[in-house]
Amino acid sequence: MRSTQALLPGATFEHDRLLAPQQALIAYMAAVSLGPPGTETIALAAAFGRVLARDAVAREAFPAQARSTMDGFAVRSADGLEPRRIAGEIRMGQPPPGRVGRGEAMQIPTGGTLPAGADAVVPIEDAEGGPGTLIPRAAPQPGEYVTAAGSDMASGEIALAAGRRIGGAEMGVLATLGQVTLSVYRRPRFAVISTGDELIDAALAPGIGQVRDSNRWAIAGALAAMGADVLQLPNAPDDLGLLRTALAEGLAQADGVFLTGGSSVGERDLTPEAIEGFGGPGVIVHGLRVKPGKPTVLAAIGAKPVIGLPGNPTSALTILEAVCAPLVRSMTGDRTGRPVSVVSVAGAPFSGRAGWTWFVPAELRCDAGGTERAYPLPLRSAHTSLLARASGYVVLTEDRSSIATGTALEVVRFSGGGR
Repeated sequence: MRSTQALLPGATFEHDRLLAPQQALIAYMAAVSLGPPGTETIALAAAFGRVLARDAVAREAFPAQARSTMDGFAVRSADGLEPRRIAGEIRMGQPPPGRVGRGEAMQIPTGGTLPAGADAVVPIEDAEGGPGTLIPRAAPQPGEYVTAAGSDMASGEIALAAGRRIGGAEMGVLATLGQVTLSVYRRPRFAVISTGDELIDAALAPGIGQVRDSNRWAIAGALAAMGADVLQLPNAPDDLGLLRTALAEGLAQADGVFLTGGSSVGERDLTPEAIEGFGGPGVIVHGLRVKPGKPTVLAAIGAKPVIGLPGNPTSALTILEAVCAPLVRSMTGDRTGRPVSVVSVAGAPFSGRAGWTWFVPAELRCDAGGTERAYPLPLRSAHTSLLARASGYVVLTEDRSSIATGTALEVVRFSGGGR
């Protein structure tokens, strides 16, 4: 498939042909079949952050027996307000010593197994009576202060579906199910290549006209937060042959490649040309109707995505977060992950451009009355620290190019947290 927005060296973007981000993603997904690069079996201890490749199914009911939710007395609700003889004590981790008959009760701790015959619990604070006797202050109701058997998970129930990313809560469920080994999708590995004659290693002191390469670290951190592994490859200079050599190395060693820089307007627009030398489908989208990040390239070699991000730091990371995240998630196998948004109120106007999508960095801060509000930050694509100062970004769409002060809005958080 040829590029949706093809450009010749020295040409300018034809704005009326640029695609909106969602249009670009639809075109890309139609041309490329993305998916996780296989599965592997791991121990539960290593499962945090991974994505389930198979449904986690409860093979028995949880809890297996009814349990008390309070320290108190297991009773028959049918006995109403009648005094009860305390016939025994239930201990944690042990079965009840017997059955509760009419006019009887058993002392029970929180989490204790309800004995046969009992269907309710009277909390200690709701009980009266002398030694060995219980008198409820109110008539107990069936099921009161009781967790019913099977009320958490029923036998045969899918507790966690495949495609679910595993967090702390999910690890607790897997342990409850006894799944100490599990099948997960292999984490996709993306090669990251920075391009540009002006770039130097972060450990070096830049001379005039040089800058430390920050993009590769920002991109690597965001990819890791999305569930991918990262292969850092050496910088590629502004040379078509050397860029192709770097791209070939990335394709040979990784499941996809992210390049930053090298895609712009004019004679230094090297990325699309370098990609086209490797076969289909090649460049699918070149240029987005978006700010920041207009010169973005969405391409693929076979089933391996090759993404050309802009060279400006804010543009590169914003496009990765706001446009490319669904592509990365599809390769991790994550079917449930969505960007985390915070509902807020505009503390100042947000302005974009009609007919364009703008991703405006925003800061959340509290006003004098303690109400949290969102404030736009000046959009400077070349600034490295901008997004580190931001709490996230606000999306201005083609048909909503401004948001007035006091209007409700959503601030989309960056992967892995933020301010």
